[in-house]
Amino acid sequence: MDKTLVVIPSKCTGCGTCKLACAMIKGKGEAIARSRIHIYTTSPDEHVQLTCLQCVEAACVKVCTTGALVRNELTGAIAVNDDRCIGCALCETACPFGHMHFDTQRGKPEKCDLCLGNPACAQFCPHGALVYR
Repeated sequence: MDKTLVVIPSKCTGCGTCKLACAMIKGKGEAIARSRIHIYTTSPDEHVQLTCLQCVEAACVKVCTTGALVRNELTGAIAVNDDRCIGCALCETACPFGHMHFDTQRGKPEKCDLCLGNPACAQFCPHGALVYR
């Protein structure tokens, strides 16, 4: 794991390009609500982008009874193995930051997996507020 997703809130304008890029890649063009990154406006000129922190001691991984959450050794991201997931949603409950989301249609959790080492949110951010380095 040589790279990490760096969030630079001071450069974020709240344009939503990161959310759109994520929704297009991960949501397969579905609603922007399927994005794994969210932007919170703290004041008219201040925005904070929030996504999975890929915690070293991840609570979501610790509570997963089936081993469906596995760290990708190349990217360092924790990914969901849908074949092993039973849809219990313990991971969503355990994440102290609220970055694990449950897709009720599929009955499976969704989270940022850094787009397998090429995060779309950083790739398309026009202001450099998200950098993968």
